[in-house]
Amino acid sequence: MPTEVIRHGRIRWTNITRATRDDVEALQAEYPQFHPLDLEDLLSRIERPKIDEYDDYLFTVMHFPLWDSVEKLSRASEVDTFIGSNYVVTIHDGVLSPLANLFERCQDDEAERANFMGQGPSHLFHTVVDHLVDYIFPILYKVDANIRGLEEEIFTSNFKAVIQNLALIRRDNIALRRIVRPQLEILEILERTEHHVIRDELDVYFGDIRDHLNKATDLISDHKEVIEGLVDTTNTLAAHRTNQIVQILTVISVIMLPLTLISGIYGMNVDLPLHNDPRAFVVIIILMIFVASIMLFVFKERNWL
Repeated sequence: MPTEVIRHGRIRWTNITRATRDDVEALQAEYPQFHPLDLEDLLSRIERPKIDEYDDYLFTVMHFPLWDSVEKLSRASEVDTFIGSNYVVTIHDGVLSPLANLFERCQDDEAERANFMGQGPSHLFHTVVDHLVDYIFPILYKVDANIRGLEEEIFTSNFKAVIQNLALIRRDNIALRRIVRPQLEILEILERTEHHVIRDELDVYFGDIRDHLNKATDLISDHKEVIEGLVDTTNTLAAHRTNQIVQILTVISVIMLPLTLISGIYGMNVDLPLHNDPRAFVVIIILMIFVASIMLFVFKERNWL
């Protein structure tokens, strides 16, 4: 996808989607002050979240969750940003709708462009980060709704599906934690930085975004505790159901023991009572039923069934 550029006054917003080697070379030609290592990071599939400070600009790498409906897992989507005195350059893979929508709004609407870009590049950068952080919460609320649904289904007969869904939610929550927590350090640095490209009054606004991220991590921690409780409950239920099955099988085995003994005795090739009696088979069957009934009665009286 070609590089797109929006201008408003002296501010220039360059947006690059799915950067290629040609895009990086063009960016280097236009901004020769960009460090080669930062430009190399643009082609990396997943770079660790970080912020690099230079005399002329800031370079940030941040990750934000994106729901993968096929794998049923939140995956990290990287957003790289250069912030200078009169420009912002964003590089991403184009799948984060808040960033794409924000750029489209600034591109199509003069009023929106003046609102987001008219107060300088640092304000535009803050707006981008703020929209992306807010995008995290619908994902977390969806996880919360899934957990509540499992709480209602955990005692249903479809126990295997509940365990599978619980494992998927647990994996997703771990992935969200890995994605969200490292961004706190970036926001803390932005809040206290004294770099000239970040306006002084924006420290409060970056602090507000950091508070939102703290709320997100708290929600993830709460989900972790609830999920662990549900895991303990499912383990207890699974053990109880296993014990019930073992109990039933044990009762059946114990009942079969005397019946096997009786049939084995009368199967011997020796003279026994009723050996030549034509009613022997019926009598033996009645005896077996009687023994089994007595044993079932005893087990019921002792609450073993």
